Order: sequence, then C-alpha cells, then structure tokens
Amino acid sequence: MNGYEVLARVLQTCADRIYAVPGYPVTRLSRLAGAEPVTGEKVALEYALGDSLSGRRAAVIMKNAGLNACADPLVQATSQGLRSGVVIIAGDDPEAQGSTTTQDSRYYGEVAQIPVIEPGAETCPESVEAAFSASERFSRVALLRATPELLFSPGALKDVVRTHRPGTLAPADLTMRGRATRSAEIFREMFAWSRDHPLNRFSGGVAGIGAAHGDSQVVTVYPPPEGLLSCEDILEIGRPFAREHRTIQPPGPAAAPETIRERGYFRTFCQECPFLPVFDILHSRGMAVVPDAGCSILTLNPPYRLGIANYGLGTAIGVAARSTGVALIGDYGILSSGIPSLIDVYEKKIPLLSIVLNNRCMGMTGGQEAPDPARYISWAEPVTVEASDREALGRLLVPPAEPVTIIVNGECPPGRNHETIAC
Repeated sequence: MNGYEVLARVLQTCADRIYAVPGYPVTRLSRLAGAEPVTGEKVALEYALGDSLSGRRAAVIMKNAGLNACADPLVQATSQGLRSGVVIIAGDDPEAQGSTTTQDSRYYGEVAQIPVIEPGAETCPESVEAAFSASERFSRVALLRATPELLFSPGALKDVVRTHRPGTLAPADLTMRGRATRSAEIFREMFAWSRDHPLNRFSGGVAGIGAAHGDSQVVTVYPPPEGLLSCEDILEIGRPFAREHRTIQPPGPAAAPETIRERGYFRTFCQECPFLPVFDILHSRGMAVVPDAGCSILTLNPPYRLGIANYGLGTAIGVAARSTGVALIGDYGILSSGIPSLIDVYEKKIPLLSIVLNNRCMGMTGGQEAPDPARYISWAEPVTVEASDREALGRLLVPPAEPVTIIVNGECPPGRNHETIAC
C-alpha cells in the first residue's frame, strides 16, 4: 500500500462524510476515499460544518490553494465552535509539480489558531484519528497536511480506534468579544496537547517533520511542541514552518469571557424592521435556522434565538444544507459568496429552504446599496414575496422536500438603527 491508500482507508473509518475538490496531489485520494465532489472548497467546508452541527464527523480534501477559498469559515469556526470533528486534508505541492504556487498550508494553523498535524508514513493511520480528536477537543477545524512525499511513499494500514469527545458551540450567552476570548483560552490549551502528544517521538539530534526523517519525529507541528527546542536541527518539506515557529509560547491567561448580561445589553432588529413577520413565523413554528453574517445574525440573540451558529458571510446556505435545513441570508450575503453553495444544493436536490432577505442594502455596515439578487439567481426559480404578506409567508415558510428559495422583499425604515435592549 502507499500513502494514498492508507489515508483513504483510515478516512473512511474515522469520518462519517467526506467531501472533496480535486487537484494535485489529492485527486487520487479523493477518488479512493469515495469522497463526494463539491463545486468549491468553501462549499465543501460549509457542508462539513453543517455535518458537525448535526453530530457527524466530516473530512474535506483539497489542495493547498483551496484553503484560500475557504479561509473565512475556517477562521470563523474557531470562535464559533463546532460539535463533531471537522478535518481538512490539505494536499501541499512544495515542488509545484502540479500547482501554480508552493503554498504551505501549515501557516493557516497560525492564522486560524487551529491544530495542524503532519504525519509520516508510520504515523499516518493514527494521525487521522488524532486530527478528529483534536478538532473535537478544541472545538475548531483541524488540518492534516499531506505532501507527495507522504502520498507516494509505501505505507502500512493499522487498525484505528475511533473515539468521540463532542466539541461545543460557543455558549449563546456570550458576546462576540466573549466568544473570541473563549477561543483564545482554548488555543492556550493546545500547547500542552502538542507538547505531550504520543505521536511525537523525541530522542535528540535532528528532528524530522512529517515525511522528512530525523532522529526525533514530530507530528503535531502547530502549536509546536517544546521538544523542538532541544533538537540540533529540523528537517521539513517545503517552507521552514517548524523552524520559524518553534520558539512560540502559549498566550497568557485571559479574562473570563464576557456575557451579554455582564455587558448589560443585547442588540436586536430595528423596531420597524420589515422582516419581523418572517422571524415571528419561524419562531412560532420552532424552526431553527443557520443565519448568515448581516442582519440575520441577530437571530442568535433574544428575543428569537432562532440561529444555531454563524460561520461568516455567504455560508448560511451550505451549512444549513447539512444541518437545520433552513438558511437565512441577506441579499448581499448571497451575492458575495452564497451562490456557489446554492448551485451545489440544487444540483444535488438537497431539501433546503433558503430565505433571502432582500432590503437592497447592507444593513450591518451602514446601509450601502446592494444589488437585487433576483436576476442573478433566476435559474433557481425563486418565489418572491413581500415581507408584509403574512398569509403568503405562512404558506411558504415550511420545511421543503426539495430545494426552495424564497426572496422576501422589504424596505428598511428611514433612520434605521438596530435596537439595543438592556438586560
């Protein structure tokens, strides 16, 4: 067996769902793992996050450049949390044999504050489960780097015991600042995890990272284990990531995460928001939604508490497709980056109710004008309804048996301003 075959077999054991966007050097891995093809990397990660919310582990296979396309939900997930593990298998191409760049995926560990694992041939099977376990333990996406040196090398399949330690979403009573503080404190705990991880083997001399062999062997490359400091040299494939980061120390203890009650107020929709009938109906029917960035994110707050989690602009459709079945997204959100997810949902006929709030403005950033999305998603044959038409909304806001898109038109009131409620 080679690294492709070993990694594919172990992924099938450790993951409930596997998604992929082909590209060198992971196209063959995607095929061997039986991964579901997806229109883009961001869509694939959105699906995986939706699976996580539903209690399913999910892996996403992509080449290094694909990480750029899904960077927003990758970073957002760190502060928002997740339930079941999500692992990105990033295929790096340090020699640019089949790519236009030699981008090193490990640097996203620093950007997103996520655990990064780089296995060698002998640690590959255990590393997959270790990545899922780390994702669940630290409630964020984990990244497993796969280079051609690993994938083309001989490998041995080993039995892997699948464990399950559910992750957690950020508590609903935290402010956004509180969520960021919480995620930073969890990041601090990751240093001890890396330091003591059983897959690392330190015996002095030269350290080998992943498929690069040395006297000592390191698998958890971010955060870097303390043992790297005692090594004479570091051998790695591609950029000198481990060498550059080996002196990094964990951050100091943070203050307690800020809660809404401690802050003394929460924000909700404008008093004359035209879309209140939509939220009222969804609330009365107990329909949980995945909100997008924009005004719909306020459904995470009282008095509605409809939203489950938000993973960034344009992500609601993909995440909801694999979780709640109801996406709440604004006109700008769907135009910015939501359409690729809508395309994939319709191609696969996934039952999803996509509610597009069309107020022709960017309500969270100052009311800048946004294009009308109707003409750009006409292929989805959306149903258009006025926000004031409660009777029509009552008929339309139901779980569908196939993809259904509703455009709800409403005009924001003059002098609009989100209401601040003391608590």
